[in-house]
Amino acid sequence: MAHLDGLGVLGGDPRVMRYLGGVQTREETAAAIERQIGKWQALGFGWWSFLELATGELIGAGCIQHTGGKPEHPLEVGWRLRPDRWGQGFATEAAIATGEFAFDCLGIPLLLAVAVPENTASRRVMERLGMRYRAIERWYDMDLATYEITAAAWRDRHPATR
Repeated sequence: MAHLDGLGVLGGDPRVMRYLGGVQTREETAAAIERQIGKWQALGFGWWSFLELATGELIGAGCIQHTGGKPEHPLEVGWRLRPDRWGQGFATEAAIATGEFAFDCLGIPLLLAVAVPENTASRRVMERLGMRYRAIERWYDMDLATYEITAAAWRDRHPATR
């Protein structure tokens, strides 16, 4: 809850939430934080707040979560950033850190990422991560561009995770 103010600004920004289901109220953000606390306790993973090292400011959030919100589905990596930090490499840096966690700490064999097809900025991050485009697939009741990377391909692309 210490990050409620920063996450509230992020979730309340229509530019940030354009492809993520629309803006959230402060109350919805607080409820989402409570859900994530429960997921971390139950599963050992969920959403993170991204803090800029130089300033200590909350600049974004990202996750490892079950794609489509269902435990039988593969894990996915996701992110969102404040618009004043777009195009500076923070999404890629954060996604690498969360991907390392997924492969090295959780030991998963495959990681997905999904995006609204028109969200070219997120799709470019997926490609920079070394993820391979699979297809347009149905997740979250939407047709989404779906990317994947295996643990072996991740380690080849990101050798620091060995």
